[in-house]
Amino acid sequence: MAKPPIRLSLTWEGDLRFSALPDRVPLVIDGRSQAGPSPVEALGLGLAGCMAVDVVDILQKGRHEVTSLVTDLVAERAPEPPSRYTAVTLHFRVGTNAPAHAIERAIELSHDKYCSVWHSLRQDIAFQTSYEVVP
Repeated sequence: MAKPPIRLSLTWEGDLRFSALPDRVPLVIDGRSQAGPSPVEALGLGLAGCMAVDVVDILQKGRHEVTSLVTDLVAERAPEPPSRYTAVTLHFRVGTNAPAHAIERAIELSHDKYCSVWHSLRQDIAFQTSYEVVP
């Protein structure tokens, strides 16, 4: 069964600022990163968010308690336009009782199978992940 299409609306507010209105919650996209994330920052947030959601979901479905998750993203960009992402590093700080192999498997499943944002990007982007368990 096909997923419904994503529907978004961007309204120019002046300068390089737009209000983004997905079907539910408004967000400001700002080309100068002052009133909200820039478009390329929003892409990074989408990637980090997609994988974070997957990791929590997979760990919980494996009956592991998750008490916290912080995901840090560092993205390198090409120096010349279009200045696309060339490398991404995601670090997950997970509060959990899950063993290391379960965390590693959750990250791997997100990257290899489930994260639709990652699979929408160019696959030649150098991609690394790491994690640590926090109290």
